[in-house]
Amino acid sequence: MLFTPIYMNKTKVLLIISATIIIMLSAVLIGTVNITAKDIIDIILHKLFDFPLKQGLKPNTVSIIWTLRLPRVFLAFLVGAALSASGTVIQSILKNPLASPYTLGVSSGASLSAGLIIVFGISIPFLGNLTLPLIGFISGLITVFTVIAFSRKVDEGLSSNTIILVGMVFSLFVNAALTILTALYRENIESIVLWQMGSFSLRGWNYVKAASIFFVIGIAGVMKYTNEMDLLSFGEDEAKSNGVETEKVKKKLLIFSSILTGSSVALSGTIGFVDLIAPHVARKFFGSKHIYVLPISAVFGGALMIFSDIIARTIVSPSELPVGAVTALIGAPFFAYIYFKKSR
Repeated sequence: MLFTPIYMNKTKVLLIISATIIIMLSAVLIGTVNITAKDIIDIILHKLFDFPLKQGLKPNTVSIIWTLRLPRVFLAFLVGAALSASGTVIQSILKNPLASPYTLGVSSGASLSAGLIIVFGISIPFLGNLTLPLIGFISGLITVFTVIAFSRKVDEGLSSNTIILVGMVFSLFVNAALTILTALYRENIESIVLWQMGSFSLRGWNYVKAASIFFVIGIAGVMKYTNEMDLLSFGEDEAKSNGVETEKVKKKLLIFSSILTGSSVALSGTIGFVDLIAPHVARKFFGSKHIYVLPISAVFGGALMIFSDIIARTIVSPSELPVGAVTALIGAPFFAYIYFKKSR
């Protein structure tokens, strides 16, 4: 009987990973050009290990798979995984099931800097099209540091309510600045709005590499504190009595969470609700231990993001919907369910 929970967890993990692989493969297969799974495998082997291509495979088919569909799928997975892991951390340390990384103002800071870059056409020569994601990431991180610093001034203990309130105030302020910017430069409204609503279209392997670096740093950072998060879920007093330096741990978790969220927002735009849904689903099936919840939340969030992107690019094909609009349609009813369940 002792081994039953472990066996069940392994079965659930295998099911989630299998479902994720199927969704990823489906995302690469679906498109205006019909390509078989065998062709995709041949192209991947050719690009990675220089295997000879099957006769009949056209160069434009290889280009569609390697330069368009594969990077898009991997980027969607990494962004969804990063946001979901970050959401798990934020809900844990703020002890609020309705909290998300955007509570800290990360998306607002990244959006404002993105708006400035779009309006003034700023480009750093050696970065090229990575100027926007990098500056957006730095701006999001600066916003979080500002929120933490201001929260400490108001409340040295960095209580959850103080962090949430300060984060909301800063988000409103920065969003107001962005609204003024779009009002002054109306010709750029469409570009700014589309960026804010999120997309993975025309993102190449350089975006995937950047997302991978930030994801590894962020996920490695939060996984170091899974035991501390378990104790924090019982309250700060309980955590302190077990030797946890709560202020120090919360600050580090907020920084690593911001790395995950800031990089995701900067690379894909603002995409909400995935970071709210995935942690709840992971806890539903795997309990509250963060050593399981964090990685499972990341995998489920990545799969959900890919699924949302499939809907976004196929439902009104050949046009595309913003991914953020699709996740909002999925997530808003879920948010309402969690809210009313909590109220009861």
